Amino acid sequence: MTRQTKENQHSKTGNFKLTNPTIIIRLICMVFVLLIYCVPSLAADRTVIGTSQADQQLTEYFRAQTMQLSEKCLKNIKTLDDWESKRLIYRKQLFEMLGLEPLPKKTDLKPVITGKVEQDEFTVENIHFQSRPGLYVTANLYVPKDIEKPVPAILYVCGHGPTKKNNISYGNKVSYQWHAAWFARHGYVCLIIDTLQMGEIEGIHHGTYRYDMWWWNSRGYTSAGAEAWNCIRALDYLQSRKEVDKDRIGVTGRSGGGAYSWWIAALDDRIKAAVPVAGITDLQNHVVDGCVEGHCDCMYIVNTYRWNYPLVAALVAPRPLLISNSDKDTIFPLDGVVRVHEKVRKIYRLYDADDKLGLQITEGPHKDTQELRVHAFVWFNRFLKGENPLIDKPAVPFFEPEQLKVFDKLPADQKNTKIQESFVPTAKKPSVPKSARKWARMRKAWMKALRKKSFRGWPKQAQVVPLDIKRVFSVSRGGIHFRAFDFTSQPHVRLRLYLACNAGLDNPGAVTLNILNENGWSKWLAAMRIGFENELGDQKLPEPDKQLFMSIQDMFKVSNQVIAYIAPRGIGLDAWNSNERKQVQIRRRFMLLGQTADGMRVWDVRRAIQALRTIDLAKESPVAIQAEGKMAGIALYASLFEPDIAALNLGKLPVTHHDGPTFLNVLRFMDMPQAVAMATERSQVQLIQDHALGWEFPQKVSQSLGWPDDKFQLQVLNDDSYFFLDDLPDNARF
Repeated sequence: MTRQTKENQHSKTGNFKLTNPTIIIRLICMVFVLLIYCVPSLAADRTVIGTSQADQQLTEYFRAQTMQLSEKCLKNIKTLDDWESKRLIYRKQLFEMLGLEPLPKKTDLKPVITGKVEQDEFTVENIHFQSRPGLYVTANLYVPKDIEKPVPAILYVCGHGPTKKNNISYGNKVSYQWHAAWFARHGYVCLIIDTLQMGEIEGIHHGTYRYDMWWWNSRGYTSAGAEAWNCIRALDYLQSRKEVDKDRIGVTGRSGGGAYSWWIAALDDRIKAAVPVAGITDLQNHVVDGCVEGHCDCMYIVNTYRWNYPLVAALVAPRPLLISNSDKDTIFPLDGVVRVHEKVRKIYRLYDADDKLGLQITEGPHKDTQELRVHAFVWFNRFLKGENPLIDKPAVPFFEPEQLKVFDKLPADQKNTKIQESFVPTAKKPSVPKSARKWARMRKAWMKALRKKSFRGWPKQAQVVPLDIKRVFSVSRGGIHFRAFDFTSQPHVRLRLYLACNAGLDNPGAVTLNILNENGWSKWLAAMRIGFENELGDQKLPEPDKQLFMSIQDMFKVSNQVIAYIAPRGIGLDAWNSNERKQVQIRRRFMLLGQTADGMRVWDVRRAIQALRTIDLAKESPVAIQAEGKMAGIALYASLFEPDIAALNLGKLPVTHHDGPTFLNVLRFMDMPQAVAMATERSQVQLIQDHALGWEFPQKVSQSLGWPDDKFQLQVLNDDSYFFLDDLPDNARF
């Protein structure tokens, strides 16, 4: 066991000391650590989050937040000058939200033609290129025969249509080949590219949707970004071909390919005409109506700047744009598509380019129908060729999968299958500052980034509502004074704060706020129901834990502390639908709104601290916070934004946000050790960990800047559990 502690010393709020610390601390530690452990859950129908009161409140929260972003979208754009002054800013934000800011270096594409297929009217080249070293794009290039000068080109981006035989992937370019063939038969060069997940080298689109890779959000990575970059480099390849008229390139694709058509058309002015098919709708459909549950991660930006999707469409203006959809598409519903068109039409009218924006609706489900294709063909003929001939040839397939395959053997140096681990770089480990001035500069930059890149979804000052604190009950029993207060964290987020202390206490020495996760909440209920079952309401209570309740009683006999408990949103009384799949989709909804569930829990803890400071018996006392695991990370960040937190006692805090908690983009500029260092400057920080690895930065910063020895304390336990008092340091402070 390693110990780096000293006796309780002075903190920014004064002397944070306890009476009989060894006995009290051990009792508090035992009570606290018996409460904590995170439990995953299970899911259901996409149109409804759930039927409980908490689920209904969450539904209303999502509805209100979505309405807020919908009303804000393009609201202040009144003139063309308004739009032009912001257009480049918006485009830069889109690059960033796709993980492409700063833009990666354009390295050698290293294109290779691995084979050719001849057809009477055109030739198909099977090619691959590297959009960045090791990130391979497999493609087919359809080239009309007998062309005498450069011709228009189409970049066709595929939707989710895998073609596999005998467990060999031929790519989704095979599934969509008839589009490319039609273009080639009508005088266009067409490059049709495989997507990351369903190409010949099978990468991953479903990081959060299927594989619990929530660190994608923390890293600012989305598979949509990889697809957008592959499209940018595909344009580079098209422009390198002598057959292509570089000034007449269009893009189209359906479903996932419709989404990628949006990204590349919004990002790159080399696209002169676009027909995204069934690839975009608005936040109301995705968040409120639940369409998010039918989409993988490649459909979404990391919504740092809290956009609604008409803003993506607006970035295409004034270039020709045909929004194409069917009327019975359940994952791109008609009402949302119409709303997107209505919003973006405002921008086209500012350019006096109403004739370059189209809305095509056909009858049918989410399917690649002939009716959808014909309108796309007409649109490109009109705007890339200046023609309007009769469409008299259907789009039909010509080839077997084997004929369109690029690789005989997959390249050993491919990074496709793990590109999520390197596509968006993480922040470099910072050097230890040698002066207070350098440290202040680092801290200021991190705090600014947290506000703008991770917690932008918090209410703005003008949106912060009163706490509206209401006392629920106040009762003394068994030597314990137990009270509860409801307060408002945000509209539609009403939480309960519990306070307990010695029944005779009238001058508390401190307040310790415990941040509970679901398992901690359950264990706490199991103890408190022994003395206060009636007060805990009609919720389903766990089996009683008399031993833990007696430990709480013993603690208060010798303690001059008030112990407070809060379960942030989605936990405890406010627990959401426990279905595991539904939990995943709830978390994804938060990201679509430019938030994360964990990030908003940080806000809840901040509001709980603010509520504490209004309650008699607690408001004049120093406040300490304690939590464990991912909830410790939430407590840590809450302390950075609230003044005068005397102490932080954090158990099993993850060393990196890769393991949680999840905050948007945080790994792009900092990680957990930097947050601990910032907290140490403000508060006494004690970590109780299974090992000491990873915490060198706050230790060295503290030493370099001459902070008091007790400001940062790291304690390493021998056991994986906190259940045994002998494992706790004698001078542990909670």
